Amino acid sequence: MAEIVMPRLSDSMEEGVVLRWLKQVGDEVAVGDELVEVETDKANMAYESDVAGTLTEILAAEGDTLAIGAPIAVVGTAGGAPVAKISPTDTPAGVHPPSAGADAPPLNPQEGVTPAPAPSAGVSVGEAKGRTRVKASPLARRIAGDRGVDLSTLVGSGPGGRIVKADVEGAVAPAPDAAATETAKGQTTYQELTRLQQVVARRMSESKATAPHFYLQTEIDMSACVEARGRLKAVTPEGEIVPSFNDMAVKACALALRSFPQANGAYRDGRLELYSRVNVGVAVAARDALVVPTVFDADRKGLREIAADARALARKVRDGSITPPELSGGTFTVSNLGMYGVGNFSAVINAPQAAILAVGAIAEKPVVRDGEITTAHLLGVTLACDHRILYGAPAAEFLARIKGLLEEPLGLAL
Repeated sequence: MAEIVMPRLSDSMEEGVVLRWLKQVGDEVAVGDELVEVETDKANMAYESDVAGTLTEILAAEGDTLAIGAPIAVVGTAGGAPVAKISPTDTPAGVHPPSAGADAPPLNPQEGVTPAPAPSAGVSVGEAKGRTRVKASPLARRIAGDRGVDLSTLVGSGPGGRIVKADVEGAVAPAPDAAATETAKGQTTYQELTRLQQVVARRMSESKATAPHFYLQTEIDMSACVEARGRLKAVTPEGEIVPSFNDMAVKACALALRSFPQANGAYRDGRLELYSRVNVGVAVAARDALVVPTVFDADRKGLREIAADARALARKVRDGSITPPELSGGTFTVSNLGMYGVGNFSAVINAPQAAILAVGAIAEKPVVRDGEITTAHLLGVTLACDHRILYGAPAAEFLARIKGLLEEPLGLAL
């Protein structure tokens, strides 16, 4: 018998939501088989079994939120006795049951049984056993609690009669009171955050609250890069990848990180962590949130390889096939909003990294050279730094190195 526990599928994951079981009780499981789809703080991922046998018991229903290390299933022989479920009072050390506020809606709500709460003081065990637990998704329970809806009065429309979000909202859908419709702001509506949005909000808040940010801005003359990319495009066979300006920025950052190890590190638990590998995260918008997949060893890769990696990672983020290793291990981040016409912006550090480079749009502007007015393709960038690890002068030198590499792009081939 082997107990399957909630896996750690990302470096910052603390708990996960069971979205969908890909195997059912009685199914044979081989090592490497996809067992369950889990929603983490970064993406939805399929967990591959590391044991072989028969799935004898499922301990966590679809939609349940569990802490890392909490048991979710048992794999063993078909006739073997299953491992006993762990009750709230038997939770192993270091495993903390999630709070109700951490619940998030499953993408595909299915029939599931939510464990009944332990009897409270003054309630006998017999009375507690005699009560019927209403079947409802975690999100439906939270909304019902917030709005004072009695779940026992509702009829569920989910699988097996399970109460889902729409059932609760339908029960409290009457028109808002007159006072609400008469305010200057008009009618107020509320939208629940997805689990990923909740985590992004929490981590960004923690980053700004705990990391003393400071910002350095500069303008980079990308004229040579524009010319070089034009030549690359002209000689690249149709259908092959032409590196983008963002790929060039990733490569420039990777090369600069070699020379400035503290920019390729982190401040954590009162000490500095310096990394031997240069792994650049590339921010990608997905599902109304932000995901940062990693281009590993970017300093050792050519521009075309970086371009291919970046596009493959973006596709995986958007179709939900991104893997845990591809979301972990970043040592620095590049965030680009230039494609939206943003000239310059300040990004929030992807903690615990030391810095993040915000890249804007390239614009042709007038400049003065040798006393004459001409034009140049200028790029505005902002480097956000954690002052606990990266100080002003080294950060300025680091940014100057990035600027130099992009203004003389032959160096990107090194």
